[in-house]
Amino acid sequence: MPPTDSGLSSSSDDTLELQLPPDFGALGGDRQSASPDGPAAGPLLDNLAGWGAADTPAGPFALVPVRPDRDLDRITGWMNDPAVAAFWELAGPPETTAAHLRSQLDGDGRSVPCLGVLAGVPMSYWEIYRADLDPLARHYPARPQDTGLHLLLGAGYRGRGLGGTLLRATADLVLDHRPPCTRVVAEPDVRNTASVAAFLSAGFRYADELELPVKRAALMVRDRAHRHLL
Repeated sequence: MPPTDSGLSSSSDDTLELQLPPDFGALGGDRQSASPDGPAAGPLLDNLAGWGAADTPAGPFALVPVRPDRDLDRITGWMNDPAVAAFWELAGPPETTAAHLRSQLDGDGRSVPCLGVLAGVPMSYWEIYRADLDPLARHYPARPQDTGLHLLLGAGYRGRGLGGTLLRATADLVLDHRPPCTRVVAEPDVRNTASVAAFLSAGFRYADELELPVKRAALMVRDRAHRHLL
């Protein structure tokens, strides 16, 4: 579990100009360019790199595994947004963000950092991780294959109801592509009421409050058994 929070702020300040970089390419081609033996193509998250896009009311949405050579400046900019830094605590030079990404990219695939790309535009940062293999599992009754989410939205995409839409789409991607996973979990800071509200609107339930080393967290759970009811 990174020392961060699912950073959905209610701020609507548009401080970042988010444009698709010239080398980003089509979503399908970009996924295929990921290293075939990298974490995003590994078995712990069932080849996340190949999951494809989900249809949402705001357009097609895909998780594209991070490439630091392409994405570091963008993610560093997001981490230095005060509304994000208050919860993620990763403000600083690019080296700070690079070290955070590298800790996942050099791992065994239990956590994969991704850009969230909506209608062709990279507009959010995600971490999809095996909660049952994470230190978080020491703080709640984890089940095998529990899959966790961390999220931040770029500044121009907050305050528009997109958080709940994309959380629902991402949880559906997890459940569609990870048959052994019976639930998707998250642990936003209880102070981040906008984040908690977004999870609730996405069909997650407020299961518990957890005392974690870096925060008091709301344990949010979306159950496979109830996914079509909420």
